[in-house]
Amino acid sequence: MNTLVIDLETIPIEAYTWGLWEVNIPINMIKEPGQVICFASKWLGNKYTSFTRGPDMIEEAWKLLDKADAVIHYNGKKFDVPHLNTEFLLAGLDIPSPYKQIDLCNVMKKQFKFPSNKLQYVSTALGLPGKVDTGGFELWKGVMANDEKAWAKMEKYNVQDVRVTEQLYTRLGSWIPNLPSRQLYDEIEGCPSCGSAHLQRRGYSYTKVSKFVKYQCVNCGGYFRSTRREAGVTLTEAL
Repeated sequence: MNTLVIDLETIPIEAYTWGLWEVNIPINMIKEPGQVICFASKWLGNKYTSFTRGPDMIEEAWKLLDKADAVIHYNGKKFDVPHLNTEFLLAGLDIPSPYKQIDLCNVMKKQFKFPSNKLQYVSTALGLPGKVDTGGFELWKGVMANDEKAWAKMEKYNVQDVRVTEQLYTRLGSWIPNLPSRQLYDEIEGCPSCGSAHLQRRGYSYTKVSKFVKYQCVNCGGYFRSTRREAGVTLTEAL
């Protein structure tokens, strides 16, 4: 299964405004609409993390998403993917091949109750390295001015976000619900989440009409049930 970890950075909308507080800006006062300026990614489990900027960036991002079976990101359903889709449309590209989205921000919100769901907070709370300190908006101003020192720091920041996202994915493990099944993609017999063959039987799993063997993966801790029905009632018996 081709699983891609992504993170992108954007520059803000530039607009004319008559004030700073409670301002509604009409579209004819937009100077520049903002855009994706760089994109970092790595294939899950690989050592290399790529960083892309420049005129070919959007096409490169499209190729990666088109190859991916699943994409891991943090708040990517609301931010990264819609931004990329907008850039693809503007560039005249077709929709990439369908992929599953694993948004770790949504996992943190649904499964836990941390004081903050920001990536910096949850990653460091779990003992992970955390994000690179940007120093604030001055970094984005430097990048927009095409300052190479600013770009070097932006690359470090963007790449680290991808690495921390991958580390958080590994740390969460079986806490992540509804992961794509590796059994289907990789044609293996083992844990559908991580692919490990190190399994233990843990009794049975029951639906309203069926009984299945329940397993726990020793590697990731996740639970799943066999596909073979052990026992149950049939519709004719129920009638």
